[in-house]
Amino acid sequence: MSPRERLLAFLNHQPVDVRPALPITMMWAAELGGVRYLDYATNAEVMAAAQIEVARRFGADQVSVISDPATEAADCGAEIFYPPDAPPAIDETQALLANPARLATLRRPDPHRPGSRMANRVAAVRLLKRDAGATHAVEGWVEGPCAEAADLRGINALMMDFYDDPAFVRQLVDFVVEMELPFAAAQIEAGADYIGVGDAAASLISRELYDEFIWPAEKRLIDGIHALGARVRLHICGHTTHLLDGLGRLGADLIDIDYPVDLAVARAKCGPHQVLAGNLHPVQTMKLGTPAAITSALENCERASGTWWAIGAGCEIPRGTPPENFRALTGYGGRAALDRA
Repeated sequence: MSPRERLLAFLNHQPVDVRPALPITMMWAAELGGVRYLDYATNAEVMAAAQIEVARRFGADQVSVISDPATEAADCGAEIFYPPDAPPAIDETQALLANPARLATLRRPDPHRPGSRMANRVAAVRLLKRDAGATHAVEGWVEGPCAEAADLRGINALMMDFYDDPAFVRQLVDFVVEMELPFAAAQIEAGADYIGVGDAAASLISRELYDEFIWPAEKRLIDGIHALGARVRLHICGHTTHLLDGLGRLGADLIDIDYPVDLAVARAKCGPHQVLAGNLHPVQTMKLGTPAAITSALENCERASGTWWAIGAGCEIPRGTPPENFRALTGYGGRAALDRA
């Protein structure tokens, strides 16, 4: 099977030759390619070349356009800080929606606007589809409703808004979903096989707030992406144990489980057929561990999660992770021998 065939079959709950490997590589890919992260995050050609090198040299089944959480916010007009060799970051002290009334006049950006960060991501998808899409699955990426709401409003202000101004929160997450669906559509049209949805901020709120405000918005986004013809990977960093059974009811094709979560609990809460990925500690295990320790950790993950589990760390592979450690991840379970065949 080609990597693309393998991943898409696995998401369809069909037999595959080996488990898919879906590590998130951003700064690690840029480091491997010898490029500044600013260039990786803002230049579609640089990103595509680095992603293809990772996939082909180390046996990952996907190539991806995830780079940083500031893409959509930048095109909405937010103040963004662009360090030369670190991810672009949002300046919360100058949050775009510091005044909530501004939401009423905020226009949703066009993902095709020349020179925009969203258009750059769409261009990266198109390059990856052209140069690797025959063999590897192409992953697009959008921000989730809680994460993007925090990017636009400021995360501290948003946490207060849940209690002080719930009507505004509902309007804001609706705005986000209605912005992200056309962005996802543009990436799917460019060749994305599936869309990653990053909603890290959702891990910071209570189950009650999640059920009331965020779960319905995530559900609309996931259902909308499915209606566009693509699969969905849901990625929520951090401790999501209190959200697990809700996550399992969203209908996402793949859910990433971060290292603070017990994978056996995730399996029990999400159900036997939900495809899960993870959940090695990105720093302690992936960066600072040994290949033998990585293999042992993956064996534990496999025992805990069973059939419908894909290989991955809990979150992004950190810069400085030894190549032999990364290869231990992507080569797990006979994959290395398969790649040499």
